[in-house]
Amino acid sequence: MAISFQAKNPLRQPITNISRSYGPSRVITCSVTTTNVPQPNREKLVVEQRLVHPILSKNNDPTLESTWSHRLWVAAGCTTVFGSITKSIIGGFGSNLWLEPALACYAGYVLADLGSGFYHWGIDNYGDESTPIVGTQLEASQGHHKWPWTITRRHFANNSHTIARAITFTVLPLNIAFNNHVFHSFVSTFAFCILFSQQFHAWAHGTKSKLPPLVVALQDMGMLVSRKDHVGHHRAPYNSNYCVVSGAWNKVLDDNKIFVALELVLYMHFGVRPRSWNEPNSDWTEETEMSNNQA
Repeated sequence: MAISFQAKNPLRQPITNISRSYGPSRVITCSVTTTNVPQPNREKLVVEQRLVHPILSKNNDPTLESTWSHRLWVAAGCTTVFGSITKSIIGGFGSNLWLEPALACYAGYVLADLGSGFYHWGIDNYGDESTPIVGTQLEASQGHHKWPWTITRRHFANNSHTIARAITFTVLPLNIAFNNHVFHSFVSTFAFCILFSQQFHAWAHGTKSKLPPLVVALQDMGMLVSRKDHVGHHRAPYNSNYCVVSGAWNKVLDDNKIFVALELVLYMHFGVRPRSWNEPNSDWTEETEMSNNQA
């Protein structure tokens, strides 16, 4: 590298005590040679996400593990659902009518997805840990929004025991009171999908390489909610993609602003603001460890 300086000093005015003359033009050249200056990197600058690992990222976190109480409630819920399925199958063989039960099963499956959306919307936007009956699930919901990926590490019974308890108290009386196989076709399918909805939700946060092939196939067919279908729920403004069974209702509900309309009605009548109206804070900011993995 060369740096050149040129200086011309013609003394055109007389100066006291200096002889009157003109100085010659001078050229001063300074050469600097460096061998350790790196050449500029012309590759495209890429900004990489810095991954944050909160305390809950520990695999042995006790809050993610199942207890015997959790397991017993899940067992009770599964037992009551199995009882309803049994009544549906036995009644079907006895009547030789299968179209009505099949349609009832389909209706139960479709409405379970819709129901999961309304329930998910409710616990995401209203109440807190002090709310009776569902307070613990409300608290877990807020934690899930901050650490969405921990749902993939949460034990099945830990993740599903609250819903299993509700299923037990709802389906057991129906098993005792009704014997109609078409009715139980609907009840058993609806209850099964709701009982396992949190597991479907957990699979929607997993990567395909870590999921069972059957689950991946069902997600690709649209029968179970996929990561692609659910990812919008964890992006600002956090007010869409609430359904977690198949996700089939998400587009209908979101495009028609159904939940937005309900929020306005509740606000106008009761003055209660949903959490999705607030600016996202640290409780709703996703801290993730796997954003770059493909679904």
